[in-house]
Amino acid sequence: MKATPPPAKRRRGPRLAVLALVFCSLLVPIAFLFNRFPAVYVTDERPQQEIDLPSFGRMGLERSGGVTVVKPEDGSGANAETKDTPEMIHRGGINSHHHSDNVPSKVSANPKVPPPPKIEPLKPKAKSVPVPVQRTEVISGNNMKPAKVQNADDVEKAKACQLEFGSYCLWSIEHKEVMKDTIVKRLKDQLFVARSYYPSIAKLKGKEALTRGLKQNIQEHERVLSESIVDADLPSFIKSKIEKMDQTIGRAKACTVDCSNVDRKLRQILHMTEDEAHFHMKQSAYLYNLGVHTMPKSHHCLNMRLTVEYFKSAPLDSDDSAVHKFNVPDHRHYVILSKNVLAASVVINSTVSNSEETENVVFHILTDAQNFYAMKHWFGRNSYRESAVHVINYEHIILENLPEFSSQQLYLPEEFRVFISNLERPSEKTRMEYLSVFSHSHFFIPEILKDLKKVIVLDDDVVVQRDLSFLWNIDMGDKVNGAVKFCGLRMGQLRNLLGKATYDPQSCAWMSGVNVIDLEKWREHNVTENYLQLLKKFQHNDDEASVRAAALPISLLAFEHLIYPLDERLTISGLGYDYAIKEELVRNSVSLHYNGNMKPWLELGIPDYRKYWKRFLTRDERFMDECNVSP
Repeated sequence: MKATPPPAKRRRGPRLAVLALVFCSLLVPIAFLFNRFPAVYVTDERPQQEIDLPSFGRMGLERSGGVTVVKPEDGSGANAETKDTPEMIHRGGINSHHHSDNVPSKVSANPKVPPPPKIEPLKPKAKSVPVPVQRTEVISGNNMKPAKVQNADDVEKAKACQLEFGSYCLWSIEHKEVMKDTIVKRLKDQLFVARSYYPSIAKLKGKEALTRGLKQNIQEHERVLSESIVDADLPSFIKSKIEKMDQTIGRAKACTVDCSNVDRKLRQILHMTEDEAHFHMKQSAYLYNLGVHTMPKSHHCLNMRLTVEYFKSAPLDSDDSAVHKFNVPDHRHYVILSKNVLAASVVINSTVSNSEETENVVFHILTDAQNFYAMKHWFGRNSYRESAVHVINYEHIILENLPEFSSQQLYLPEEFRVFISNLERPSEKTRMEYLSVFSHSHFFIPEILKDLKKVIVLDDDVVVQRDLSFLWNIDMGDKVNGAVKFCGLRMGQLRNLLGKATYDPQSCAWMSGVNVIDLEKWREHNVTENYLQLLKKFQHNDDEASVRAAALPISLLAFEHLIYPLDERLTISGLGYDYAIKEELVRNSVSLHYNGNMKPWLELGIPDYRKYWKRFLTRDERFMDECNVSP
């Protein structure tokens, strides 16, 4: 009789390789989304010496002198906050109600370096033009909703969470649900404790009855939990089982057992639970970031429908009188960089709706080739009082006028997360704010609009609530960029980032959002040429992350000593991440800046602030109805 050959051994290699690939496929998108915004962590401690900040040249998380920088990856759609795509959440600003004019850097651990002089608030030489507001209250911390008191452990957890997951932590706290199914949770807790004691009780002599009772209770709890995941599914006799388990656990605790075994078992369960909770937090944060960085389906539909309709229908070009306005220097010209049709239309609609005169108002929208035709058709269909709208294909005009930069795509304002805490008051909540600066595309505005002398640059996540005509009467002297300063971050705190460049360490950072640009002074000071030199210095690689990360040092250095400080009350920022802004302050502000990744056009936008954006949406638009874009 022929012997039956032994069964072949199963090869585990391929299966392990497949599991490894699946695991990596989960980690890669999470890593991609969680590192969207560059982040800077500083403290309010009294300055003893400048902070060493790692260079943006390398990707990853680095620490130096109390400052943490998370390099950008990218994002879009909204913000793509996260921090947002290779388009990162391209909008920004810092809460003006959070402004601190005396926020020093953290003490360095190196005792050999002598401390620098104390940083004092930077006082502008030119007096800011007062902003016409309908209130007399001072913008300060009193205008914020009262913050919850936190202990030191909570503060550290909040820091770690925000550094890893960004504004998801704020969103998750705000949307935290009251725990349901408390009975199921209690059953699980009893099961954990019973399992911890069972191995030790089973080894004791004379405790056979207790061992059997404990085992029986464990099996009954496991059976109930396998059939019920919510309280509503539990059997009617569950209370008696809970009481029976409590009595059995009480008897087990009364026994003399080896505490180290019980302790080890409980620690194992604790670590497993913590790992599971962290996994679910990562999963939830991934889905959150996916939501804020992905263009809503309805918006994508709107863009596609507008593009198709542009080529199907007769051209809707502006009339000759409107075209004539595009290059008149004496008109009031606004510049908007955007890839979002609805966002750009809200900026324009809110601006003209609050303007007394719009006959001489012109809007120049710089967009990319993908969205150019959708923008063109939308603004050809819709009019905004007497104002004119000029849609410009940024990539085409760069190729035509600046062929040496033809490979550059349209970059929207770059945004950086800034973490500020106070070491003297550790129980005080860490502030996470968003600093938005000009992108690389902003530096070519004078080359694109060669005939203009002065423009106001608006981010596409801004809503105007008052007439901005007073900004055109500001005499900025020899300054180039009128901006709201953010003194929560100073140049001296970015020593490693700025390298050996010459700068004033006490100079404050500044924000994009609403900026008054004197193009004549820009050309006199050769700002674009200085930008190109800085770009060669700070662009360490040709990859997009390195290019976009370089926007922070380049913007700060290119406008060194060329910033005219605008009144802090000009704009209220933080509406894309900060739940603590009082509604009265929002309602009475001149303009609103939805910096952060919870943009108002997203379902994840903060509901209390979205209504101010939605009221300027175009109504009764056929394509919006067809694509289910809800106003």
